[in-house]
Amino acid sequence: MIDFKEYEESVEKYAKSNKHKQMPLMSWDFYSEAFAKISISLMDANKINQLSSHNNWNLKLNLKDELLDNTVVVVTDVKLKIVFASHNITLMNGYKPEEIIGQSPKMFQGKDTCPITSMEIRNAIQEQKPFDKMVVNYCKDGSIYKCQIKGYPVFDNKGILQNFIALEKIAS
Repeated sequence: MIDFKEYEESVEKYAKSNKHKQMPLMSWDFYSEAFAKISISLMDANKINQLSSHNNWNLKLNLKDELLDNTVVVVTDVKLKIVFASHNITLMNGYKPEEIIGQSPKMFQGKDTCPITSMEIRNAIQEQKPFDKMVVNYCKDGSIYKCQIKGYPVFDNKGILQNFIALEKIAS
């Protein structure tokens, strides 16, 4: 058994000599918010890694930094139905991930979405090529936002198309 007597005595001595007896309550709120954001981002990263493993993606992803930086990750199947959306999507457009699973990303488009840009994205998807485009999308409440989308086809180890992945950020 380990003896913690010296440790406990040190902690007690420090606590008695410490001028600040309490941590400001606001710091706990900040910590709690940061911890929740990190936890959710890691959970999303793990789900993406599970998708990658399940579909034998020939693509190594480490999206933790992007997820922490409020990047939205959307994964579709080859028929362009959403199979995964990171929780950051709620910050971007008000939709919860479970609300858009099974939907087409076209659900974010509207009258102000540029048809030429939409066609260029559609052509890149048909040609199974990456793209980087700025689009006008619509929030759940009907308001618009500009979104920078970097899209990539994802192939398995045999070279067969498995999914599409899009990294999305609010454009400045």
